[in-house]
Amino acid sequence: MRTVTQGVEQILKNQPFLVEALQRKIINYSALAEELRPQVSDFVRKPIKSAAIMMALRRYKFPIGIAEKGVREHYFKQLGDITVRSNIHSFTFKNTNSLLGSHTKMLGYFSDNPNLFYAFTRGILESNLMISGAVVEVVNRFFGKQELLSHHQELSAISLQLPLGNYKAVGLYYHLLKQLAWRDIALYEVISTANEFTILVEEALVEQAFAVIKGLKA
Repeated sequence: MRTVTQGVEQILKNQPFLVEALQRKIINYSALAEELRPQVSDFVRKPIKSAAIMMALRRYKFPIGIAEKGVREHYFKQLGDITVRSNIHSFTFKNTNSLLGSHTKMLGYFSDNPNLFYAFTRGILESNLMISGAVVEVVNRFFGKQELLSHHQELSAISLQLPLGNYKAVGLYYHLLKQLAWRDIALYEVISTANEFTILVEEALVEQAFAVIKGLKA
C-alpha cells in the first residue's frame, strides 16, 4: 500500500533543488504541500489533504550529503586558479576503428604546441574533440576521412583547479553545476580530471559563468 510519506519522498528524490530549499528552511511548507497535493494524490491513488503532506514534509529525512555543507565549504575555499580560453571549437565524430589513429596524429601535433587548448572525450558511439580555433585546419588534415557528426564554434572554456582529495566531498560537482543552472547558464560540455574541472559555454555566456565560478571561492 502506497503512503503519503512514500509519495513525498519520491517527488523530492527527483527535485534536488527543492530538497535543498527545504533543508535551508527558506520555503513555505503549507504552500509547498498544496502544490504537491495533486502529485501525491495520484501516487497514493486517492484524495489527500494538504495537512498530511505538510506533516510528511516536516518529517522528511534529508540525504546525508545535503547536511555536509561545512565539508563542501572547506573545499570551496581551497579552489585553485581559474583559466579562461576563448575561440574554442568542438567537433563530434562517429567512433570508428580508425578514429584513434587520427587522434594519435593530433596528439603528436599538440605535443609540439603545449600552449594550445586540446581535449578529447570518447563515448560509446561518438567522440568529442575540443581545440583552439587557431588549429582548425589541423583537424581537417588529420580527421578529414572521419564521419563528422557536428561542429560548434564560438565557445569558451573555463578551467578550475580543484583541491587534492576533492573526491571525498559529497555533492561538490552538484553544487558547482547548481550555481550555473540557477543563473540559466547552459553548458555545452563538461570535462574533468582528478583535480581539474572544465566547462565549455557559448562565448556570450562566458562572463556570467566566470563570475559564478569565481564567486564560489568567496
